[in-house]
Amino acid sequence: MNIPTINKANEMFNDAVRRNPGAWENHSLLVADCASTISKQCKNLDADAAYIFGLLHDIGRREGITTMRHIYDGYLYLKGQRYDDAARICLTHSFPLKSVHAYSGENDCTKDETSFINDYLQNIEYSDYDKLIQLCDALAYPTGVSLIEKRLIDVTMRHGFNEYTLPKWEAFFNLKNEFDSKCNCNIYRLFDIHF
Repeated sequence: MNIPTINKANEMFNDAVRRNPGAWENHSLLVADCASTISKQCKNLDADAAYIFGLLHDIGRREGITTMRHIYDGYLYLKGQRYDDAARICLTHSFPLKSVHAYSGENDCTKDETSFINDYLQNIEYSDYDKLIQLCDALAYPTGVSLIEKRLIDVTMRHGFNEYTLPKWEAFFNLKNEFDSKCNCNIYRLFDIHF
């Protein structure tokens, strides 16, 4: 797998936080912890790799305050470092539905960048790591692990409801069901859930 070591990932993450501090720091740390915890219950996933993917999924925030653009910036940054598998997670983590139109929030990418992201999503098969980080992204508030329902409603209240909202919610619950099955338990039992 083409990813940095944990030490290198931490170094990159800490540099990004110095460049653009914010709530995304705690969110990313929680996504990393959630991904590591869930992966330990799955036979085919490596906990260290899951942690690294979770830690770096929002690394594009290093470039400043953006919305959808952070996924593209993260991809470019990690691709430039030759960490192709980690770069991929930056693009896939926001899209349990493979459509840029399903993004919750403003699209501040250019037309060409948007087209690139959409084409990329359409031409890959999601790996278990892609799905895991999508799921953990929906579990992790900056303040703690939450029910997916709470996070989805919060995001919808901030960014609005559109024709993709319900299918996207369904995709998140399908991910939870998939990992419940892989872990042979309700994944909520692995965490101290904040209500």
